[in-house]
Amino acid sequence: MMKRSIIFVDLISILCLIFIISSVVGAGKSSHFVLVHRNGHGAWSWYKVATMLQSYGHNVTAIDLTASGIDPRQTTDIHSPADYYKPLMDLMMHLTNKDDQNLILVAHTMGGPAISKAMETFPHLIDAAVFVAAPMPGPSLNISTLLPKALATLPPQLDNYYIYGNGPDNPPTASVYGPKYLATYMYQFCPPEDLTLAYTLVRPEPEFTVEQFSKEIVLTNEKYGTVFRVFIAAEEDVLVGKEIVNYMLVNNRPDKVIWIKGSGHMVMFSKPIDLVKALLRVASLSYRNKEAANYLRSAKVADLRSAV
Repeated sequence: MMKRSIIFVDLISILCLIFIISSVVGAGKSSHFVLVHRNGHGAWSWYKVATMLQSYGHNVTAIDLTASGIDPRQTTDIHSPADYYKPLMDLMMHLTNKDDQNLILVAHTMGGPAISKAMETFPHLIDAAVFVAAPMPGPSLNISTLLPKALATLPPQLDNYYIYGNGPDNPPTASVYGPKYLATYMYQFCPPEDLTLAYTLVRPEPEFTVEQFSKEIVLTNEKYGTVFRVFIAAEEDVLVGKEIVNYMLVNNRPDKVIWIKGSGHMVMFSKPIDLVKALLRVASLSYRNKEAANYLRSAKVADLRSAV
């Protein structure tokens, strides 16, 4: 009986997904999703989500930040957050905002500051920005305030360790996730094969000071604040837990909040269908926002013409 119930619930989820997809794709609308991975990971971490989005006609670009995934550079080549985020910023410089295709940035964990920088620099290109269990700074929530609060809520570091590339008397230049930490706090809700994949592909992540982040991530209402913004929270996440999520929602309220039930931190592995459903909802909402903006713009032009 229990097995039948589980199958029935899964069927409902799939049917809901098909309905949402048909409402967006069936209307001839597609989006360009740019997926930005969490620290220590790479574009590979989006393989389930990217495959589903592409199979329904969406354009997907999953990038490797510097010294991540298959990017050949090492953490020793990174000296600032700007160096780390450069692949995203380079991509944004070559994109154009097409009326028939929305551009949606999606960031996981420390990809959050990266897309925040992109929102401030290229607000005219971005139709929506999605923070998936990610730090979400803003004009009223400086990253120098947010990051220490987020770090204070993290669980014990277990077998993680630092790399001191500039010598033991200087701050660490990188850190490495240990297998026990990955299994206990990141991948505990994920299929075992995804944990095995992480053991193989996770790389050292660069370390930055709060001062470095504060210097480079400066956000304004006039730019960052004009982008439609969504926060997706994983209900069982212990790395970006409810305490820090609620703090961000109070101090930097997004336009939409979506909670994914039964998921830990690596939601793209543990609940990929639910995450795709959420992203398709964002695509639908962003299209409505664009259509409303275009209508208002055309109405203003018509008013000006009639006045003349």
